[in-house]
Parts: sequence; structure tokens; C-alpha cells
Amino acid sequence: MEKMTAPTLCMVLKGYPRISETFISNEILLLESLGFKIHIISMRHPREPFTHASVKNIQAGVDYLPSTIWGNLFPLCFHNVLLAVKKPGIYFKAVKKAVVRWMRTRKTATLKHLLQAGYLVHKILPKKDIVHFQAHFAHSPTSVALFSSLLSDVPFSFFAHAKDIYTSDKRQLKEKIDMARFVVTCTKYNKAYLSELADNTQTPVFCVYHGINLDYFSSKERKTGCRPPYQIITVARMTEKKGLEDVYQALAVMRDKGIKFKHTLIGEGDDQAKIVELIKRLKLEKLTELCGTLTHEQVIDHYASSDLFVLGCKIADNGDRDGIPNVMAESMAMNLPVVATNISGIPEFLEDRVTGLMVAQKDPMALADAMETLLTDNNLRQQVTREAKKRITKEFNNKKLIMDLAGIYSKMITGLESGNIKLKN
Repeated sequence: MEKMTAPTLCMVLKGYPRISETFISNEILLLESLGFKIHIISMRHPREPFTHASVKNIQAGVDYLPSTIWGNLFPLCFHNVLLAVKKPGIYFKAVKKAVVRWMRTRKTATLKHLLQAGYLVHKILPKKDIVHFQAHFAHSPTSVALFSSLLSDVPFSFFAHAKDIYTSDKRQLKEKIDMARFVVTCTKYNKAYLSELADNTQTPVFCVYHGINLDYFSSKERKTGCRPPYQIITVARMTEKKGLEDVYQALAVMRDKGIKFKHTLIGEGDDQAKIVELIKRLKLEKLTELCGTLTHEQVIDHYASSDLFVLGCKIADNGDRDGIPNVMAESMAMNLPVVATNISGIPEFLEDRVTGLMVAQKDPMALADAMETLLTDNNLRQQVTREAKKRITKEFNNKKLIMDLAGIYSKMITGLESGNIKLKN
């Protein structure tokens, strides 16, 4: 007799594991602790040669899709042709949907996503007992999940975050919402946008913050004051939406006022050459350190030795923007005061002069003033640090938030009802 397997939730990810997506690995690990069986489908192999320690505890199996058409044409076509022969009506329906989606944007990625879905359904899906596809990010992973759903009749949903929402074609995104069983996003700001975009659909849109694992962060109180040279830290990818140019412009203002400091940037990205050139042009080389990508444990060590966290997030020219940067929440949990901008979901946690200082985007002078204030006003520094810790502990604890997400999954996904999943207290 063939051994029965537990119903499986299939996570479709763009890459796994990824250093910059700790929230996804934490989610998977916590869901497994609640009794969920998960299988991971990754569209790409890891970019970094190392991972966070928590990834090693994940039990989920992983399959990698061919990441490009060229170089993988034979396996992609082989499995798609066999699937088309076995299920011609269903395959033709998926092709029709692919043509409609391609006609809107004329992007060849649509063909790749169809072929990847066919490969997934024919080669990987059998005997996995997968009852639902859950994609992380609304762009390419959800496209693969959408076509996989059409080809297998297994429903899908997706978790929308930031760039994937605001740089997506609205017509394509709306269609994904319409076809999904449900949608989850990580800020109230995002939920309002997605709900408005999908005003004619019955697809429910939920908001669940990612949260952070508070066990990783010290609960010790910091000294009220700090002394120059101040240790200032930013953790961010080098992309336009992170506002790093504004941060360095602000640091130059502080330097010119005679304020002594050392700034550390942790992260890499497409704009690295541009940022390095700006640092040189502003003559900040001796005052800044670029650490590149570090493990979560190393980042926490930097939080502990810093006096201030700063982030200059802004809405990029292509519409891209942050949600609630987890690194901001991590800093608040470490009793590290935060200065940031008032865009997107950031005001949902960073309340000006209550849990930190918040300024308008693209205003280096205001950013410099806010940094100086939190470094020198000990009373305000103590107040916002204390209140920030309270808010993060109460509203951003991922062990509590995962129960909300697990409840959504067990309620909305057939086969993963509460009778199969033991939701622990």
C-alpha cells in the first residue's frame, strides 16, 4: 500500500535561501513549528555562499526551477509537451491566459513563467500531495503560481510586499488578485492599495506584519546618552528607494557642522558604484564603512555597538517603495533609536517624537537635523527608545503574528483546515 503523505503547502519563491529575505525563512520555520508541512519551489539558486543560521533548521524540501529558457530549453519543453499531451484542454487554457498577459506587456518573461509552471506541474508536483501554491512576492513567483494553478487545478494565493506591488503593471496585478483564493500583504498601506485596485473582486486581502523574532535581540537598556564620535548605522540594499543618497548628503551636513561620527552601511545592490562615487564626491571616505552583506548574527552585533539607526526611504522614479523595513523594527527592538522618512508603511510603527524621529522623504537637511537631535537630546532619546521597544514587543512579535497567518492559511486553504494543523498556543 502506498504511504499517505500529509497535505503540503507549496511556497513559490524567487530565490531560496536569500540573506535579504530573513522574514520568509522565519515564516517557514515558524509555520513548520505549528505543524504545517511545506515544500519550497525556488525560481533561482542562492546568490550568496552563506545563509542565516535559522535556515538550517527548516525541514521543507526544496526544488529549483530552470531559471532561464536558454540553456534549459530541452527540459522545459520536454515536460511541457508531455503535460500538453496528457491534458490538452487544460494546457490550451493556460496558453490562452499567457497570450492575454503577454499582449498587455509584451514581456517574454510570460513565456518563461508558463514553461516553468509546466515543468513544476509535470516533473515536481506528482506525489507531493500539494494542496495549495503560496507565492511570496506579487511579480514573477505569483506568475508561476498562477500558471501552475491553471495547469493543475491546485489553487494559489500570494503575499505581496513592496517593489512587487508598485512596479507591477496594474492590469496584471489586478488579474492575479482576481484569480487568487486570497492575498496577504505586510502593511495597512499596501492593503488599502490592493483592495482599491481589486474593487470588483471577492478575493479577500489580509494584512499581517512580518514581525521579528524578539529572542534574537537584547532587552538590556542602553545608556541614556552617547558621546562622539557617534556610531551611526544603516542596513539597506543599495537601491534608489532606500534613499542612501539623502543619507550621505545628510551626513555631509553633519560633518560640516563639526559633528564627529562614523557611519556603517551594511548591504549591497545595483547602485553600489553610484553610492561609492557619491561618498568620494562628498569626501566622506574616512567617516564611512561599507560592510557589504552580512549574516543576521553579524548585523545584530553592529546594532549593539551603534548609537543611531538611519534610513532615508523614498518613492523611486519607477514607483518602487519600501513597506516596513524589518531592519528598522530590529533596531527598535535593540533599543537603538531610529530616524527614518514618512513614506508607505513606515508611519505604522515609527511615530514622530514617540517611537523615533520621522522626516519627509528627499530632505537631507531635515534628516541631518533629526539625527543630531536624537544623538544629543538625551531625554528625547530615552523616551523614544523606550516607547519603540514597547510597540515592537506588542505589535511586531513574529511568534504572535505567525498565529494570525497560520489562521488565515488553515481557514482559506482546503486540506489545511484546523483539523489537520495543530495550532499551538
